[in-house]
Amino acid sequence: MLVTIWVIVGAVAGVSGVLVGYSALRQARATVEDCRRLLARQLGEGRGDLKAIRDVAVCRYDALSEMTGRLSFSVAMINGLGDGIVLTSINGRSETRTYVRPVVGGKGQEPLSPEEEEAVRAARLGLGPLVAGPVSGTF
Repeated sequence: MLVTIWVIVGAVAGVSGVLVGYSALRQARATVEDCRRLLARQLGEGRGDLKAIRDVAVCRYDALSEMTGRLSFSVAMINGLGDGIVLTSINGRSETRTYVRPVVGGKGQEPLSPEEEEAVRAARLGLGPLVAGPVSGTF
């Protein structure tokens, strides 16, 4: 009886490990593809001032359940070094809040929302100016 329980626990742990490994592999492949596209883009655009803002992407979304129409947005404005800002506007019925966060090397110096991260990623990869955002927000 005890051996059977250990066999079942081992099988469940093995299957769980395979699923976690497969998920990690898919994420790693996506990250490698993003890096490949970023490098190809930077090598292809080797001319120009790397400090000038050149990559812009806008992610529109519904941040609050009370507002629809994708009126909230995050705009990433990034230079060739991956430095810049993300400007976010959260629109509600009675007020609008606007935030700006610095980006250095393609990463926010402060924690970024998923929408802000998507805008930065799209700008870095040249997928802008308008990228699809989630239907319902996280704020």
